Amino acid sequence: MSQTSSNPDIRKASLTDALVPLGLLIALLSLSVYFYGADSSYGPNQIALLLSAGVVALMGMKNGHSWSDMEGGMLHGIGLVFGAILILLAVGALIGSWILAGTVPSMIYFGVQILSPQWFYAASCLICAIVGLSIGSSWTTAGTLGVALMGISGALGLNPAITAGAVISGAYFGDKMSPLSDTTNVAAAVTSNDLFLHIRHMLWTTMPAFLAALIIFSVFGFTADTGSVSATDIEQLLAALREEFNISLVSLIPLALLLIMAWRKIPAYPTLIIGSLVGCAIGLIFEPETARRLGGGDSFLAAIKGAWYSLFDGYKSTSSNENVAELLSKGGMSSMLNTVWLIISAMAFGGAMERAGFLQVIVDWTLSRVKTVGGLVTATVFTCFGMNAAAGDQYMAIIIPGRMFRDAFADKGLHGLNLSRTLEDSGTITSVLIPWNTCGAYMSATLGVATFAYAPYALFNLICPLLAIAYGWFHFKQMPLSPATSQQ
Repeated sequence: MSQTSSNPDIRKASLTDALVPLGLLIALLSLSVYFYGADSSYGPNQIALLLSAGVVALMGMKNGHSWSDMEGGMLHGIGLVFGAILILLAVGALIGSWILAGTVPSMIYFGVQILSPQWFYAASCLICAIVGLSIGSSWTTAGTLGVALMGISGALGLNPAITAGAVISGAYFGDKMSPLSDTTNVAAAVTSNDLFLHIRHMLWTTMPAFLAALIIFSVFGFTADTGSVSATDIEQLLAALREEFNISLVSLIPLALLLIMAWRKIPAYPTLIIGSLVGCAIGLIFEPETARRLGGGDSFLAAIKGAWYSLFDGYKSTSSNENVAELLSKGGMSSMLNTVWLIISAMAFGGAMERAGFLQVIVDWTLSRVKTVGGLVTATVFTCFGMNAAAGDQYMAIIIPGRMFRDAFADKGLHGLNLSRTLEDSGTITSVLIPWNTCGAYMSATLGVATFAYAPYALFNLICPLLAIAYGWFHFKQMPLSPATSQQ
């Protein structure tokens, strides 16, 4: 973690050192939300994060670090998320090209007719869970099916925040339980556990949390007001979609191809780029008039220009139906640039905190106060959540506590599978609840709903950490560290 041990002139960070920039960050972010509300992630939060990173650097220099060392920590933190940034930009391109191709409009068209408003929230959660389990990626699930489900939700007049919460709940359940998931493999690896034993042990917290979420989403569906959109409104929307696009099953080819590539474990970035290019090809072949209109001309070159435009600046609908125009005017890499800005700012802060040794100080202080199994599990959950907030990335929220708490679980006579499960129940799951975390920023940008708006409805992500804590205090399904029980 920290590099303090390599230089004798560097003093060990104190807890006060670590809490000063954290306190400042919390104060600035609170002020940002107070001043700007839902728009706080469009610049104000970035300023708060970068100012706090500067304070971390000053505190680190006070303890003997050089500016170049602190700057190196920030750059290292930013470097950790370059892969995520590429994926984010690729998803923006994918959304724009899939709207041009008629893929998203066709999914909305068919979905509006198939999905009942009463069952929509629960069905969205279940569909995303199945797809996420199949491909092992919550981001890909939300960036494809999630976008379409948000469109269907809007067409049906349903609550977008609840829909986003249902999409995220299902996507994270699938991601968490899939052997193809990066975070699932990281949690097993950092605790030196067998992957499939890890997944099996997670069932005890994951399945009850998911079933509870499904039940609550079903209740929402049958108690929420679904009468704001009439049958006439829906028919007008369907007619507007038919007028602007050639609705057909052919338009779903990009979706089928992407799911196949993801299932075959082709890396996310090339999968998304190929899916975007296939979307452009489908658009040029089956939606040439739409592509030419987007390109501002009547020639084939104008159509290519339109397809290119959809990749970098998204699709711009000209429908006279305001609902359709709002649903489909989105996407493009440019739509993700604010989120990239937020992620870079968050990782600069997280990288500085790690290089200064502040993250390790916080974890060490937490461990020194743990006396019971319940306390240990609770400390792990809150440390992972804190790392998601302080470091801005779920991988750091898994790896750092995973390293720090290994010996503590063994000292309490607990098998490492309890730690790996708790890391997933908190580090993986709570990342999406924090606006400046890579996951929270991604979901907000992709689904078009502010993090604080969907967070109360990300039921699976809220219930799972609470179950983990309850299991710890009641000593329920805490596997002991002994040969006789290690295979349970």
